[in-house]
Amino acid sequence: MRISELSPELRRPSAEGDSQPSHLHVLEEIESSVNEVESLSIEDLSSLENLAIRLRKSLSNNSSNLLLPDSAKLQVWKLSYRLWNACVDISNAVGVLSTVEAGYRGRIYVAQAELRQIAAELLLVAKNPKGIPAPAFKSASFFHKAGLIWHDLGRLDRAAANFEQATDLTSSSRAEGEDEKRMLLDLNLARARTAWEANDRSLSIALLGRSKNVLFRSQAGFQALAEQYLQFGKLSLKSSSEGLIDASKLLSEALDLCEKGIAISTGGTLDLERLKARCLRFMAAERLQAEDYEGVLSCVSVLRGIEGNEEHPSVGYVAMKACIGAGRVAEAERELREMMSNKRVPETACVSAAEAFLAAAGAEAAKEIMMMLLGRCRDGTGAALRVLRMVAESGSSAVKAMAAAELASDDRVVALFVGSMAEKERNAMHALLWNWGAEYFRSKEYEISVELFEKSMLYVPRDDENRARRSNCFRVLSLCHLALVQLDRAQEFIDQAEKLEPNIKCSFLKFKIQLQKKDEEAAINQIQSMLSCIDFTPEFLTLCTHEAIACQSFLVAVASLSILLNLYSPGKQMPMMEVTVFRNLITLLHRDSETEQEILKHTRRVQARMNELGAESFFGKGAVGARELNWFAGNTWNMGLKMGKDKKYKICAESFELAAEFYGACSDQNEGKQAMVCKSLILSTVAMINAEEEEKVLMTDSDVKKAMEMLHRAEKILPAIALSASDNGDQLVETSTMFFLHTFNTYKLLNRLDDTGNQQLQLIKCFASTNACNPNNLLHIGLFASQGRRPNPEVSEFAFSKCLSSLLESPAPNYKMVSMVLRRLVGIAGLCAMDDGRRNEAAYAVYRQAYQIIVGLKEGEYPPEEGKWLAMTAWNKSGIAIRLRQVTTARKWMKMGLDLANRIPGMERYIGGMEDCLTNFEKVCSGDGCGAGEIIGFGPRTSSITQ
Repeated sequence: MRISELSPELRRPSAEGDSQPSHLHVLEEIESSVNEVESLSIEDLSSLENLAIRLRKSLSNNSSNLLLPDSAKLQVWKLSYRLWNACVDISNAVGVLSTVEAGYRGRIYVAQAELRQIAAELLLVAKNPKGIPAPAFKSASFFHKAGLIWHDLGRLDRAAANFEQATDLTSSSRAEGEDEKRMLLDLNLARARTAWEANDRSLSIALLGRSKNVLFRSQAGFQALAEQYLQFGKLSLKSSSEGLIDASKLLSEALDLCEKGIAISTGGTLDLERLKARCLRFMAAERLQAEDYEGVLSCVSVLRGIEGNEEHPSVGYVAMKACIGAGRVAEAERELREMMSNKRVPETACVSAAEAFLAAAGAEAAKEIMMMLLGRCRDGTGAALRVLRMVAESGSSAVKAMAAAELASDDRVVALFVGSMAEKERNAMHALLWNWGAEYFRSKEYEISVELFEKSMLYVPRDDENRARRSNCFRVLSLCHLALVQLDRAQEFIDQAEKLEPNIKCSFLKFKIQLQKKDEEAAINQIQSMLSCIDFTPEFLTLCTHEAIACQSFLVAVASLSILLNLYSPGKQMPMMEVTVFRNLITLLHRDSETEQEILKHTRRVQARMNELGAESFFGKGAVGARELNWFAGNTWNMGLKMGKDKKYKICAESFELAAEFYGACSDQNEGKQAMVCKSLILSTVAMINAEEEEKVLMTDSDVKKAMEMLHRAEKILPAIALSASDNGDQLVETSTMFFLHTFNTYKLLNRLDDTGNQQLQLIKCFASTNACNPNNLLHIGLFASQGRRPNPEVSEFAFSKCLSSLLESPAPNYKMVSMVLRRLVGIAGLCAMDDGRRNEAAYAVYRQAYQIIVGLKEGEYPPEEGKWLAMTAWNKSGIAIRLRQVTTARKWMKMGLDLANRIPGMERYIGGMEDCLTNFEKVCSGDGCGAGEIIGFGPRTSSITQ
């Protein structure tokens, strides 16, 4: 659109003739809206917002094509001022009312800010009317103020736009008056603040730099710009360490502006001096943050040199911190004392300074600092707590702890915490010392913990309400002295604790002391006294057991577990399973000698409880119960073996009997468990029989019956385990041994009964027919059957005969054992015969068998001594026959003796005489008659051979 078309002067009237120019219509709309704004109430917020929208629409639709004459421009200026003033009235009205809600108030502020924005833009539309001085600066002032309002509302983008518009308006005009010059500075500062808050720091600092060009040597300008530099420097101090350089520069700029402002000033410079002092104070803080301690002290020195300046309370604190950082502890102490003497310094600052000095000077200065604080602070208890807490938190060391203990025990400090008003602080002090003592206790520094616990008791009142706390303190002190092995002191403290509050804890500590004193009887009595405590629980008996074991007092541990066992009852909650207590008790008893009877007693109780409750209920379910049951089975088995070695056969027998019960109760009855049951039953009977032989006391009929029943049980199991062991050599040997022991001990038991000879013979015959039988077993049985109170010749003859046959059937016979069996057979030959002739024949059959065995053997293979014995005894038997005039029998025995002698090495010197004797005997017997007297006469001279 061309400018001529917008100009009212160049427009031609229409055919009907327009009644007025177009700008008048726009002005009327704006004026109407302004009138409504002026008449609005703050309660009518929606109308205010609608008017802002309507004005904005009118201005937007017409500002680009509106050409105004001077009179209209002046009218627009007036409307702008009226609109601005109406906004001021609205803002003042909202500020007066306190009942307006925050949200509602915010909406009003935004609406009136929008109206102010429109007022400023109206001036921009009106441009420069005649008669108005410096219109650009006045327009810029409106934009500047509108920008400030938008800045306060947090609309930084709109604030920045207004400030930029104001800058554009003033850039082409020269500032003449002071107000115009100051506005240029304020505008730059406002733009800088907005850019800073928008995180555009570089633009913000650049705008501050431009502001130096519009100071116009004004003291107020220097002060304003320095203040802004200072504010930005303070903000930089609060930011991360990356901003420390910016803070230093900004504060330096502020200080430089203050000095320049003071230099050009011709009047009072008090405000600038104060601002300079603030700059130096914050520069000192910035240098302290940068750890430039000398720089801090320089700033403080300059600050204190400013005349008429009242020192800020923080200056002394900063100076003290810098002295500490520079290692000037004495100067830091002087600064601290000056702070303490300065009543203007807040108490919190004094306490904070004291904490900082204490951290540097160490715990040795804690008492002196505490006394200074007590004289300075109204809240002495709080100060004392903070100092002690500072010492506690500065790390653990014996020096610090002892210093804190000395400080806490000072009468002046203790007096501060007396009374009901200081109850909270007193409890805090007690907790602090108590917790600190507990830390040293955990680190096993008991001497220090004793000191701290004792001092903590100073903060526990001696009244009935605190009896429990005092008792607890005494108990802990007793523990500390117990750890230091100061047993008498520990006893004193626990006695005091028990007087205040008798309970199970005191009783248990007494028990620990008795253990340390090695007074086992007193310790056991103390366990008994625990049962009478009101707060007793069975868990303390388990604790007593652990303590006793740790002290190697197994007698006390056994007593504790025994007492614990007596507490078990159905449905009662206990710390551990009853079977676990039994297991631990038996394990402890195994540590001492001569406790077999006690072990056996408790094992019997286990077996009784198992039968009473059932194996699963007593030992437990699943794998846990199986492990427990296996433990008892294995333990009783091992005990049986040990007692057998020690020849304590009665205990051995009962142990194996219990082992059989436990193995039989196992849920997994496999071949291994069945084998253990069988072995336990057999070995139990073995031990019973050995006990009878050892003690020379006959078994009672009930014991014999019991043993027979056990062997009968084992007999039922033996075939099954023999079958399972057929493929395993070691198991086969073991099973064979069990078969033998079962047979042998059954035989022994039958030997105690009447008329059991045939039963015994059948028993041995059955055993001999099994694969488990071997020559050694038969030899053993034969020897026993041929001896004792009730020898059984039939059994012994069968056993020896079967043994001999078994030996001879082997690929490599043991001829030593063969000779032994033959000697035994010779001894019992014919014992079962009815007359002498048959007995003689039976004996001759044995010798004949021996001769047949010897024939064909290598020299020395058959034991020579046994061979000589056979030859001599056979020859000597002929002498008996000669005396009895049994010529045939005598000849037979003489020939047997001679035949055997010919086969035995070492008999050569006898053979000649034997042959001569036999020849003479034949001559005598081949004569006309062989009288008895002649035979008798021959006999004594020639028929005996002695070795």
